[in-house]
Amino acid sequence: MAHFWLRLQTGTWLTAERVRGYSLILLGFYALAIVIWIASSHGLIDPNGKPLGTDFSSFYAAGSMALEGHAAAVYDMAAHYARQQQIFGAGVPYYAWFYPPLFLLVAAPLALLPYPVALAVWQIATLALYLGVIGAILRSARQSHPLLDRVWLFPALAFPAGFINLGHGQNGFLTASLFGAALLTLTTRPAVAGLLFGCLAYKPQFALVIPVALLAAGRWRTIAAATVTVIVLAAVTSLAFGIDIWPAFIASTEASRRLLLEQGAVGFGKLQSVFAAVRMLGCGITAAYIAQGAVSIAAICSVAWIWRGARDRDVMAAALTIAALLASPHTLDYDLLIVAPAIAFMTCAGLARGFRTFEITMLAAVWVTPLLARTVAEATDLPLGLAALMTFFVVILQRAATDREGLIPAASRTAHA
Repeated sequence: MAHFWLRLQTGTWLTAERVRGYSLILLGFYALAIVIWIASSHGLIDPNGKPLGTDFSSFYAAGSMALEGHAAAVYDMAAHYARQQQIFGAGVPYYAWFYPPLFLLVAAPLALLPYPVALAVWQIATLALYLGVIGAILRSARQSHPLLDRVWLFPALAFPAGFINLGHGQNGFLTASLFGAALLTLTTRPAVAGLLFGCLAYKPQFALVIPVALLAAGRWRTIAAATVTVIVLAAVTSLAFGIDIWPAFIASTEASRRLLLEQGAVGFGKLQSVFAAVRMLGCGITAAYIAQGAVSIAAICSVAWIWRGARDRDVMAAALTIAALLASPHTLDYDLLIVAPAIAFMTCAGLARGFRTFEITMLAAVWVTPLLARTVAEATDLPLGLAALMTFFVVILQRAATDREGLIPAASRTAHA
């Protein structure tokens, strides 16, 4: 028993062979599930009577409306649902569109393609982008540790949040890629980092932390580039789809807050936020807002503290990524794909400067959590995903404190894959 506990502490249990083996098992399961699901579908409709790609059907319908000159109508639920029924049949459930108008710049081109082709292009292109970014984050560590270079692709592909994202046809791969690439280029190409941060404007719920971090670190070129990017994207959107789309979007935000957040239309078990956890436990909306506000403020202040004084860029990047998830009341399980860059950054920090006690085991636990989070929450009302995010953030804070003090953590393992 003592030997087992020691292996958990040091992380020596997680060998390269096990990383590859566990990943391949999950990838095999994913492939089998996808094949069976598609084979059991009827045309564009899956065995549950939903469009293949579920949420992507909302993107596609909105894009087709925008192409026909009815962009503002995407925020009219009746009109948007009517388009989904026209494409997929009268019996399909409704998938709402609450994204800012900027995201129509992605949805409209995809709607030029037949739906199955558009879905495949969207999934494959964003998956490839995600893998490229994870590989780039790990590049220096891969060069120094050949074992990591041979196995990194397997856990990156098998990360359970990716399978969830594929099932929903969602934008998690794109969001994780933009986050990771922006943080990776922040020091060497600050303007490029700002452009990438600006492109994240289609996910405004994650924007609470980013400006604070950049201000704390004095990243003025990145701030300027991000600001210009958002302005340009808004201008292009207005030119492409009409200025009237903005009042329609603003009017829709009230319904978005009420339906998706307060009433939990998507299910509180699917949401991975403090707000959802409090609501899931039976507390009222006011208590949920108070709890979420407290955690959001704590996350924002913690990131400001880290970015103001830390020297370890990998730790800074991981802190911002996880804090963005914690600070948002509307974090869904497919959004946990953003955890992948954080795991990659922390892996680089550990390999370069030594892993702390239990750090490797914690990273493995966080990696597997998306596979279980929704099921556990729906069955037991226990917010497993939120607990994993909070634990991860505490570990990042501990490493940041060590970094600020100029200490080197005792390495539990200096070469690990």
